[in-house]
Amino acid sequence: MAQINDREYEWADLTLILGGRDLTRFRGLKYSEKIEREAIYAKGRNPVAIQSGNMAYEGEIKMLQSEYEALVKAGKGSVLSLSLDALCCYGNPANGDAMITDRIESLRFTEAAKEFNQGDKFAEVTIPFIALNIRNQI
Repeated sequence: MAQINDREYEWADLTLILGGRDLTRFRGLKYSEKIEREAIYAKGRNPVAIQSGNMAYEGEIKMLQSEYEALVKAGKGSVLSLSLDALCCYGNPANGDAMITDRIESLRFTEAAKEFNQGDKFAEVTIPFIALNIRNQI
């Protein structure tokens, strides 16, 4: 994470806007970009080049069940029907922080699962997603 005013960004600096709505009950966020790469071999044992292929964008959001149920309601019965954009904002300009915003475009959830365990004080739901693109530091 980047430094702001001699400190690193922390969890409290993160804001997640999903489908135009500020999620206040999310507990984790992970997203990544991947690219297919393959070493090309010719004469000898060592590769002579590395070729690049398709890009992939994926991640997951952890949230409390109440936030998940709000998404289910927005999706008219399932989060699997939703197609959303997400903005991940780090820092608070009101506190003098440098603002960093990443945009996840056309995010679609790939799984809808709930899990409850004996002794749980609350339910946390993790839903994985894929996306069409991630634009960093927009």
